[in-house]
Amino acid sequence: MFVMSAVRHTAGAAVALLLLLSPSPAAAATVDEPTPPSRARYDPARLYGSGTQVNALPDGPGEPPEVSARSWLVADAGSGDVLAAHDAHRRLPPASTLKALFAVTALPGLAPSKQHRVSEKELEDIGPGSSLVGVRAGYTYRVSDLWNGVFLSSGNDAVRVLAAMSGGWEATVRRMQEKAKALGAHDTRVVSPDGYDAPGQVSSAYDLALFGREGLRNPDFVRYAGTAYARFPSGGWSYGIKNTNRLLTGADEVDRYPGLIGVKNGYTSGAGSTLIAAARRKGRTLVVTVMNPRWGGYRTVYEEARELLDWGFEAAGRIRPVGTLAPAPPRPAKATEAAKAAKAVNASAAPTPPVTATAGRAEALAPSPTTLSGTQVVAGPDSSPDAGPSVSLVSAACAGGALLWLARRRGTRGGWGG
Repeated sequence: MFVMSAVRHTAGAAVALLLLLSPSPAAAATVDEPTPPSRARYDPARLYGSGTQVNALPDGPGEPPEVSARSWLVADAGSGDVLAAHDAHRRLPPASTLKALFAVTALPGLAPSKQHRVSEKELEDIGPGSSLVGVRAGYTYRVSDLWNGVFLSSGNDAVRVLAAMSGGWEATVRRMQEKAKALGAHDTRVVSPDGYDAPGQVSSAYDLALFGREGLRNPDFVRYAGTAYARFPSGGWSYGIKNTNRLLTGADEVDRYPGLIGVKNGYTSGAGSTLIAAARRKGRTLVVTVMNPRWGGYRTVYEEARELLDWGFEAAGRIRPVGTLAPAPPRPAKATEAAKAAKAVNASAAPTPPVTATAGRAEALAPSPTTLSGTQVVAGPDSSPDAGPSVSLVSAACAGGALLWLARRRGTRGGWGG
């Protein structure tokens, strides 16, 4: 009888505690803590559409400026939100903007202070008409000098030497292609790491933005990309080199863009002008890509990038994004063995209904399972962080009820056994 009484009191206390702590509808309605925003969902097909993609709002800055580039994109480098784009996945020759992918791939493996003596073989097969910084066989250069040659002078000779130091030309092509795939840049086909026109070599405004955003994560990349002037060694003396990105230097009748971080420009006869530009203003960093303006001279690519940056800074935070540069979220963690066992035990009594998600996005949108008292619980987008204690109380009440039932059963058979 003493055991039966204890069981009854335990179950009763659990139920009473559950009722006491459960919020009433009125109390829930008066909670003034803001609800966390639901995770943004983007339709990846949107950026594959033709024409300009933008979500113009009535109180927003309006649509982006009309520019002549065949392809362009404006994105927030921090969040990865794509604010607007035009033919973002259109595959076009990238010219020297492909050097951004080369740097993202090769730069981390080469110490800036390392010195290297250049051989004749390393300078072979440079394409005719290539931009050069003036690397000479038989001279010794620091890695940092060679990277200045890549970013400031777009030197294909410097790319050749750095690629040789990174395992060779063909190995560098493979590594760049692997890096592009890892970043989600599926429009890019690498043939020549320096961006020199080559059959089949293409990229897109979307992919170039990925390369620029990834480069901004590396302080060395940022330092080289933002250097306007440097000295390049040549034996016992050195000469000055200037960055060919006019938005950075303000040269050739192009005004310098305030807050410009830099990144990379390019030009070939096959690609026309191309540009990846990043700028920072009031704590926000934007990355803009512009590919092949169809009219104007060499200044057009910079002026169109300027217009898109101006619009992007005005639009950021006041417009719904049309896509993302961020990688896809990881798949939900696998259930623990305990959760699997619990699921198997409960399957016949209460089978778990299938999770419904937008076609093609089930894995990305499915919430991650968590385990409470051996039971797999999937939190929905509006779940409260206080749900855990309530579930535990329900479990306690159920457990108390189960003990009471067992005690009664035992009582009918002659007590608890002692």
